[in-house]
Amino acid sequence: MSTSADTLARAMAILAHDGEHAYEAVVPPIAQTSLFTFGSYAEMEETYRGQKVRSTYTRGLNPTVRLFEEKMAALECGEDAIGFASGMAAISSAVLAFVQPGDRIVCVEHVYPDAYRLFQTYLKRMNVMVEYVDGRDLDAVRRAMPGARLIYMESPTSWLMHVHDVAALAQIAHDNDVLSIIDNSWASPIFQQPLTLGVDLVVHSASKYIGGHSDVVAGVVVGSSKLISEIRSRIYPYFGGKLSPFDAWLLLRGLRTLPIRMKAHEASALHVARQLAERPDVVAVYHPGLSNTLPDGLQGTSGLFSFEFDGSVNIARFADALRLFKLGVSWGGHESLMVPAQVVRVQAAGPNSAIDFGVSERIVRLHVGLEGQEALLEDLSQAMREAKMS
Repeated sequence: MSTSADTLARAMAILAHDGEHAYEAVVPPIAQTSLFTFGSYAEMEETYRGQKVRSTYTRGLNPTVRLFEEKMAALECGEDAIGFASGMAAISSAVLAFVQPGDRIVCVEHVYPDAYRLFQTYLKRMNVMVEYVDGRDLDAVRRAMPGARLIYMESPTSWLMHVHDVAALAQIAHDNDVLSIIDNSWASPIFQQPLTLGVDLVVHSASKYIGGHSDVVAGVVVGSSKLISEIRSRIYPYFGGKLSPFDAWLLLRGLRTLPIRMKAHEASALHVARQLAERPDVVAVYHPGLSNTLPDGLQGTSGLFSFEFDGSVNIARFADALRLFKLGVSWGGHESLMVPAQVVRVQAAGPNSAIDFGVSERIVRLHVGLEGQEALLEDLSQAMREAKMS
């Protein structure tokens, strides 16, 4: 098993050079065009017959987008990748390319709320059933797996940050001829490469750490050439969720600093999490790095974690008292963010739903950015003092 240092060195080698570009530019150019013309009838015919692969229309293939896809495939140790206009476009396309009405999906508990809502609404209308299991309970996963079409995973999971034995889950899936998909947005390919652990497909919300600057919304799926080709032929041309050339260029920019940013987020978030764990008004901190060891395959931790207040803190007042931490969804950029679970619970389950999202309303989620550890801790401390004042 490679170490974090090995992975960091490999990533830096992949990202150090993008190859040769027009005009000897060190930054790849943006092929900002909707279509590409042909030099002859014969070339056009060869392309449409599938005898020649080349760009014809940016909804299908674009040089700037393709460079981003190649970089992501290399970082995730995959054969191929396909970019999308959002993380949800990547998730929905990866799932819908392989399920049919009457199929059953196994899904680990506490996944990203919008993925959960996709499964609970759209897939149910397709007559695709979803069975949720605790991914840490391998026996429960084994019982659920026979007859399933695919298993959908996160590790760590959203909000409660449950860490799974990804290799074991992938092996159980393969033993039952079940396709495995994992959302690797939290760890990024710097700290986890699920394809090397036996997972079939990796999805990312590239809006998060891949982009890293909170100025792009995008997604990507990485896997074998065969599986990516199936997504590209079955779903990609018809759903229209293509990645734009300019967004791909922003993602390529973000990738260049990904290894350095991930190490900085890891250090700051661990420091903040350890300090929060010592507070009497915090009953639990959900951060994988606070355990003695990380599971095989997870080589580091990111800036996203959750913690749970006791009853003495008014969460709404705490949120309004924050100065450096801003209230906002998403994560992965330079800025620090806070989201209260009592707000997301309504969104995840629906305002008229009795479904329990499984997350306590006393939990808040933090993304620890790059503003500085001590300044962020002081911001949290002063907000907690304000939230307990009568």
